[in-house]
Amino acid sequence: MKKILMACLLFALSFGLYAQTDFIDKNVTDANACRNWVNDKLESMTLKQKIGQLFIHTVAPYTTQQNKQNISDAVKEYGIGGLLFSGGEIGKQIELTNYAQSMAKIPLLITFDGEWGLAMRLKGTPSFPRNRVLGCVQNDTLIYEYGKEVARQLKEIGVHVNFAPVADVDNNPNNPVINTRSFGSDREAVARKVVAYSKGLQDGGVLAVCKHFPGHGDTEVDSHKAMPVLSFSRERLDSIELYPFRKAIEAGIGGVMVGHLNVTTLDNKAASVSHAVITELLKNELKFSGLVFTDALEMKGISNNPYVSAQALIAGNDMVLAPRNLKRELDGVLKAVKEGRISEEEINEKCRKVLTYKYAFGLNRRPIVNDKDIMARIDKAYTNELINNIKTSAVTVVKDSDGMLPLDMTLSGTVVLNVSSTLSESYTFFNEINKTYPVTWLHANLDSLQNIKKRITPAQRVIVAVYTSKVDKYEKILADLAKGKPTILICFDSHKTLQKLDDVVAQSSAVVLAHSSDKPVQKYVADMLLGTQKVDGRLSVDLNDEYTAASGVTIDPDKPRRYKPEEFGMDSKILSRIDSIAEYGIMNGAYPGCHVLVWKNGYQVYNKCFGTHTYNSDRKVKENDLFDLASLTKTTATLLAVMKLYDEGKLNLTDKISAYVPEMKSTDKANITIQELLYHESGLPAYLPFYMKAIDKTSCKGGMYKKYKDNNHKIKVGNNLYICTNYSFIPEWVSEKDTAGYTLKVSDNIFVKPEFKNVVLKEIADAPLKGHSYRYSCLNFMLLKEAVENISGMSLDKYLDEYFYKPMGLVHTLYNPLQRFGKDEIIPTVEEDFLRRGPVHGYVHDEAAAMLGGVSGNAGLFSTAKDVATIYQMLLDKGVMGDRRYLSRTTCELFLKMKSKNSRRGLGFDKPDTGNPDNGYCAPEAPASVFGHTGFTGTCAWADPDNDLVYVFLCNRIYPNPTDRKNLMRLKIRPAIQQTIYQAIMK
Repeated sequence: MKKILMACLLFALSFGLYAQTDFIDKNVTDANACRNWVNDKLESMTLKQKIGQLFIHTVAPYTTQQNKQNISDAVKEYGIGGLLFSGGEIGKQIELTNYAQSMAKIPLLITFDGEWGLAMRLKGTPSFPRNRVLGCVQNDTLIYEYGKEVARQLKEIGVHVNFAPVADVDNNPNNPVINTRSFGSDREAVARKVVAYSKGLQDGGVLAVCKHFPGHGDTEVDSHKAMPVLSFSRERLDSIELYPFRKAIEAGIGGVMVGHLNVTTLDNKAASVSHAVITELLKNELKFSGLVFTDALEMKGISNNPYVSAQALIAGNDMVLAPRNLKRELDGVLKAVKEGRISEEEINEKCRKVLTYKYAFGLNRRPIVNDKDIMARIDKAYTNELINNIKTSAVTVVKDSDGMLPLDMTLSGTVVLNVSSTLSESYTFFNEINKTYPVTWLHANLDSLQNIKKRITPAQRVIVAVYTSKVDKYEKILADLAKGKPTILICFDSHKTLQKLDDVVAQSSAVVLAHSSDKPVQKYVADMLLGTQKVDGRLSVDLNDEYTAASGVTIDPDKPRRYKPEEFGMDSKILSRIDSIAEYGIMNGAYPGCHVLVWKNGYQVYNKCFGTHTYNSDRKVKENDLFDLASLTKTTATLLAVMKLYDEGKLNLTDKISAYVPEMKSTDKANITIQELLYHESGLPAYLPFYMKAIDKTSCKGGMYKKYKDNNHKIKVGNNLYICTNYSFIPEWVSEKDTAGYTLKVSDNIFVKPEFKNVVLKEIADAPLKGHSYRYSCLNFMLLKEAVENISGMSLDKYLDEYFYKPMGLVHTLYNPLQRFGKDEIIPTVEEDFLRRGPVHGYVHDEAAAMLGGVSGNAGLFSTAKDVATIYQMLLDKGVMGDRRYLSRTTCELFLKMKSKNSRRGLGFDKPDTGNPDNGYCAPEAPASVFGHTGFTGTCAWADPDNDLVYVFLCNRIYPNPTDRKNLMRLKIRPAIQQTIYQAIMK
């Protein structure tokens, strides 16, 4: 019976006792094998050898003979249990690790003090941010991934234990030793980060050791130099200092390091040698059963104690770290055993525990660290990607009191003033902004501050970018500047630097703490200002007196600022009915998803996204997702260019198109005027299938069309009509691989020669005319595009980008969006297209525009609801946006008010049919002054000068197939929403 009880006890000691930490359970697959190995080793060891296993010896990573002898003595003579390298070079540490392991009878635990990764101790290794920066990150998954990556790197160099993370709460700004090493001053945030990082380390196979128990955050003494005294009540300790440790223990952390702290309410001894702190509190009360380590015993806070290692083991530590005199301290423990102050059974138990963990690390076999290509294995592309993700996720908007973020890019006169040692430091930030939104770039120089004042005086807005900690001499001028005009302060340096700028922070309209001037961080902050990146960091510690830990402002381009409709004379309850209309459309298959936006007096009163990218997708439609505008391109692209040229006197409404498009000369189209094209009274056919000129019709088995579906005619294009899908392109025009000369992309795998435009123009020239009555035709705007390009000498997309989109800050409005955006940011248009032989996603749906390389006057533009609304608001405001005029008031009034006598059409714009509303696309309530357009893909935009309203609706109603996708029109979703908008206007 006694043998059975002893066996159970041994099993508990070697296994079950440590199961709470999870580490043993996860890393030992054969409990019997583990127990047998531990027992065999214990039985073969002397008491001195068992004691040696409880010591971790610190050595410098020098490969000198003297240092190697030091290691040899520690391993052979004293039988130490582990090593800690103090720093140096990675290659030398690996060499010495293999050297030490080759001599050890029982392989050594290799430990590491890497609070922010290998770079804390080893030169030239990847450097992660300090914990204070990590504390700003809201996505704890990133902290977990960081821990796991550090574990991977540590294992590459043969390390088993990392003395991290710091679990101290940084609630004393005068703390000389913890500060940036802590995750912050909020106990719950610290606890979450400690748990996330520890789980990452341990899931990566490295033991996490949180420190410095019971809490070193609120001290003003460095325990490396003296003994800090904490005189807090037990209630205070429970509520602050102990909280992160308790949560880490509950989460299964494998190690705890005890600090050299005198916590008077617990004991009058240093915590690292206190039975009350280690055994009674940590082990018994908090039920920690993992490995307990002392902090380094060579630190002055404890090193003067005689035989400190014996005291530490008696108190309950399992392993002692870095005592100064290894021989003396080992002898001291032996002496303590002989004197009965610690029993041999306790030494056995501690040694068994250490050996069990060694087995879990695979140290039942002698390890060899491979140093081949070590830096390539350590510093992977993923590593740098993770570091950049962490750094950008830590960016924190401290304040945005005037709603300045993202930038209102309709305002000109913005100055970027950088405070830095060199101008080149800020180039990345300036360049990222300037390539989208023109700004002036100034460098603050102490010798020319007065000159800087003069240059900044006319600016509408100033962005102060700080790159240096030496800011004291700049504080007054920056504070005065911020008092006088809207100022955004961006600190590309530390939290400490921002603290020095207290007055500047107080006076600035917006403040951003970026922590770092790394190029990816500068780019990310610039993109946040431009409205293309989300920032949701939170302060990890207080910033002066006003901004506390956990505070911050989220800037999310997918969740723009909203205004109360009642402020602009609209009823929010009535506007909310738009929700049910939009959702009704999704339920009835009118479209998979949509975006509805309403502006009143230039302010957003309704803005919501509904549904998903496709019917089978779980990706929700977001604020900045791009839609194929289809014919809405006519008014948001081509018409703007025509109006601009008219404004400049380079084109008149009575001009003949043949004057600008020579291909129309000597044809019956020669006398068609610009006005007739805009009114759709040219007599041209509604559409021409230009793509047929690129298809080898002889390759279509059974002809191009059939009334029924078969193997060669799989895609429905009309009622009882299917088109050939098994055909060949004419090589003269089309290549199905990227080939020289075929420079226009129709899809990922189909390329067209730019000369195909000549075929298109010839087809238009040869097309039959049908009088000059109203007949809507895409060909009209294709000809207008040619006129614009021939007059301006620029391609239409470049012309629009230079004169409208870029200065207006419309970063999401462009042709061929795949040049700038990923497919996940673009709404799919068609699931399977006969011309593209697959999905249409990121390429224009309109076949005519596609055959012209995606840039056409009738279609091809992609945009977001906000950008479309911005264009229409500019037109509504008679050509002005922000502080810049894009079109003259006279031109805008002419184009917005003129209307054909033969139809509801205006000059390029569609308008309501007030006499018979059912003939148009507007609600009956829409006044005659309304102007706008619709698009085949399910888009529309309408502006109302009488009520200062802009309404935009974007969807992908033709997904998955354009045929039979009539529910949007049948259900009258778009006019129903417009009707609700008018009903919401309070009389």
